[in-house]
Amino acid sequence: MHVTGTGFTDRTDAGRRLAARLEHLRGADTVVVALPRGGVPVAAEVAAALGAPLDICVIRKLGVPYQPELGMGAIGEDGVRVLNDHVLRIAGVTADQLARVEEQERAELDRRARRYRGDRPRADLRGCTVVVVDDGIATGSTARAACRIVRARGAARVVLAVPVAPPDWTDRLAEVADELVCVLTPSPFYAIGEFYADFSQTGDDEVLRILAEARGEDAAGAGLVAVPVDREVALPADGVRLAGRLTVPADARGLVVFAHGSGSSRHSPRNRHVATGLNRSGLATLLFDLLTEAEEPDRRNVFDVELLGSRLTAVTDLLADQPAERRAGRGGPADPPADLPPGLPLGLFGASTGAAAALWAAARLGDGVAAVVSRGGRPDLAGAELLAEVTAPTLLIVGARDTTVIDLNRQARARLRCESELAVVPHAGHLFEEPGALDRVADLARDWFLSHLRHP
Repeated sequence: MHVTGTGFTDRTDAGRRLAARLEHLRGADTVVVALPRGGVPVAAEVAAALGAPLDICVIRKLGVPYQPELGMGAIGEDGVRVLNDHVLRIAGVTADQLARVEEQERAELDRRARRYRGDRPRADLRGCTVVVVDDGIATGSTARAACRIVRARGAARVVLAVPVAPPDWTDRLAEVADELVCVLTPSPFYAIGEFYADFSQTGDDEVLRILAEARGEDAAGAGLVAVPVDREVALPADGVRLAGRLTVPADARGLVVFAHGSGSSRHSPRNRHVATGLNRSGLATLLFDLLTEAEEPDRRNVFDVELLGSRLTAVTDLLADQPAERRAGRGGPADPPADLPPGLPLGLFGASTGAAAALWAAARLGDGVAAVVSRGGRPDLAGAELLAEVTAPTLLIVGARDTTVIDLNRQARARLRCESELAVVPHAGHLFEEPGALDRVADLARDWFLSHLRHP
């Protein structure tokens, strides 16, 4: 079904508009199956409109190693694997590279399946009309895998339904579903997020809440609790006090400290957007100002990597619960914030000149930092010697239109001796202001930190 028009307010709006095209499927033998995480709020609206039960089908995209946003296939429950031979061939992905990506994604798939389903059995799909729902289709790999899974589980009829897809989506997927339903098929089509005013990440807690409500349970039935910490903090470092915002979700599995750059602050809307995505994935975040109000007007301070890096190191020492005598040498207090769980693995997220500060601190702290992510950063400003000392796995994210910074990041990466990747976000500039670009940054950062911040 090819219909053009304007986009959606959010996933709930998309679900309601999609449900209006599925009224003919209302019946006792219909089951709605969502692809977590983004497909769940869409599918919830569809299931409610059809009076149908809601279940999930956990799928993980297999991204090209050096360009994770490009899907080379997908894996799903029950051992299903779908590969895109064309992408594999043009990307030159080796069998070993494919195996490593699949192993990593399989572990995350198993984690999510346990998290979302718990001990509850899967819905019985035998003889049913199964409506497979996601928040949109790009390459179609995940949708293809989901349709194969529900078919293998006994579905009599498979309907693939999405709010938005490329114009040629029916040509790609006609053989895996009995019916294809879509609200918008715009051209040109670059990314799903372009067609949503709000395409913020759907977190695990939101998925659990929606599934619990679909079963007629309250939040307690899903094992959810409120976010225990979200407050302003004052952090001593090098003889000054720095303002910050500490957010700790329930059962936090790691902590990411943000280093802003170019005169930005803890109020940066771009970094707050990324931090919110990390919070929804179970990661605590600290956004704090590397400079005081009195220091900010002097532009020389913005590019003083040693000053910024030393303050980031002092704060990271504090949050890492280092011995008091070590912290005292950096101007820190005797104890970290009382409401921060001890022993959380630490990551650093740097933007612009803050990326150089993050790498400076990572070199100084060694194995005290588990991972580093740079967004539109200037890692080159950390200097060749310090870059060679970084041991934390490092992800450098740059916009495809930010050509000068891409070159600087490539040069800096060549000096790193640790595990590293350079991810280029298509159609994005230096500030990632294009539709969907910042969401892609949040996805990349989330996946990198979740892969490397492993709680003891």
